[in-house]
Amino acid sequence: MLYATKENEQRLRAAVAQTKVFLLDMDGTVYIENELIGDMKNTLSAIRRSGRRVVYFTNNSSKTVKEYEEKLSRLGIFGEEDAVYTSGVAAAEYLNEFYAGKKVYLVGTDGLRGEFEEAGIALAEENAEVAVLAYDTSLTFKKLVKINRMIVEGKPYIATHPDAVCPAKGVYPPDVGSFIELLKCSSGKYPDVVCGKPYKVMGECILRRLRLAREAVCMVGDRPHTDIRFANNNGFHGILVLSGETDEVRAEASPDRAEAVLDSLNGIVRFL
Repeated sequence: MLYATKENEQRLRAAVAQTKVFLLDMDGTVYIENELIGDMKNTLSAIRRSGRRVVYFTNNSSKTVKEYEEKLSRLGIFGEEDAVYTSGVAAAEYLNEFYAGKKVYLVGTDGLRGEFEEAGIALAEENAEVAVLAYDTSLTFKKLVKINRMIVEGKPYIATHPDAVCPAKGVYPPDVGSFIELLKCSSGKYPDVVCGKPYKVMGECILRRLRLAREAVCMVGDRPHTDIRFANNNGFHGILVLSGETDEVRAEASPDRAEAVLDSLNGIVRFL
């Protein structure tokens, strides 16, 4: 098994020894929907007791930081020093850095609109200068027509993340990556910038917040093509867990190679 070799254990020990902050993907890594994976409460407590920080790190831009904090608190796994960071937050920071003062048309939830406004971003329904596509669970045809027009007109086009589907029990619902492909068919264009995993925008943003060297950061997730590719693209440690979307066969077949593999995050305790 991938995670039961001496070489894998050595890589795990080396990675954990350097890590000061764990970036934890949530669904499939910490929980599945509303069910914690194994003895996750004690695992997270052990990480904190070791002097390392936990940052819950997600591509899902349909929910706000506050909404995630409330969910994590309900599950009993949000600690005093923990933080939540989303692709929506990264997109807002990117806009403030490169499009400060520009009017933005946002295809996103009311919650994300509120976060953008709190970040000082001027949202506009008409005469906007930048188009932003997020995971909008209230998506309408009117919104698609408006953002499509902006894209065709050549306005800067930014997407929060590239995930094609959103994890769920049963049938996975379409996510931003599916919206991107729809708009590619109608506009002929892909986004100029995608902020979330596996790209570098979100990595640079979190590094600025943490003020740490790259080797002090470890991304843990269940998707090689987002979580592990993100770690590799940004020079972070990357640990793949087999508790969510990826099993051992898929992990072996993936071109995105993790530094180390665990059956679940709970297995990290003995390396702390």
